[in-house]
Amino acid sequence: MTTPPSAPVFFDRWTGSPWLRRFHPGPPSGPAPTLVFLPHAGGSAAYYHPFSAALAPCAEVLVAQYPGRQERIGEPVPGNIAAMADGLLEALMPWRERPLVLFGHSMGALIGYEVTRRLEHAGTPARGLIVSGRRSPLIERSEGVHPQDDDALIALVSELAGTDARLLADPDFRELILPALRGDYRAVETHRHVPGPVLRTPVSVLTGESDPRVGVPEAMAWREVTAGAFTFRGFPGGHFYLNEQRDAVSRAIAEDLAAFTARAGRSAPTG
Repeated sequence: MTTPPSAPVFFDRWTGSPWLRRFHPGPPSGPAPTLVFLPHAGGSAAYYHPFSAALAPCAEVLVAQYPGRQERIGEPVPGNIAAMADGLLEALMPWRERPLVLFGHSMGALIGYEVTRRLEHAGTPARGLIVSGRRSPLIERSEGVHPQDDDALIALVSELAGTDARLLADPDFRELILPALRGDYRAVETHRHVPGPVLRTPVSVLTGESDPRVGVPEAMAWREVTAGAFTFRGFPGGHFYLNEQRDAVSRAIAEDLAAFTARAGRSAPTG
């Protein structure tokens, strides 16, 4: 496998950061939360373009772009969750004083949790955390994916239905995605939860009811990571239930945004 050529670091023109993309303008007027999508292992910002379009009327939507994919293909894949969380925390500094909501799917849920912990530690907590397709970070289980050969990695992605099978059959496409895919799985499988204070941030959990990687009780166990409000929703489908349930998931996220905002309003000091 060839090493991707080095390339200039890409900066999104609107966010001014290589870590964050903005696909659609937010609401034309009035205060609105900033919603940040955090992709899954091997995933890129482009996957969340339809969600950005659906939710732009009620939020300023940003999507994370991790190093080592698409326009960041020339950058090394971090290979650990802490480095990704730290990079995103720095990128989010201009938004830390705004109502911030994080949505993470699979690996993105784990990154979202670690970013949320960092935001609370810094004294600028997020308004809410939405996690999807991932067991609680308190449940550690190595699945031994990242040491497997290329064919096994591709077979896993195909099985989970996260990428079009026709693309996975293209050798050039496979060569492009494998470094990020392997590095991301290494990051997830070598990550160890560091004990600390439970979150105060409200947490909402979404999951596919037939997900072969995440049982419903494992998803429900996110309740243990927060002293804040907790909600849970199951959807028909497997690990990438998002593909078939895009409209329903978008509605659920919009409901969460409204609930987080209402809850923040009730807890705001008066007088």
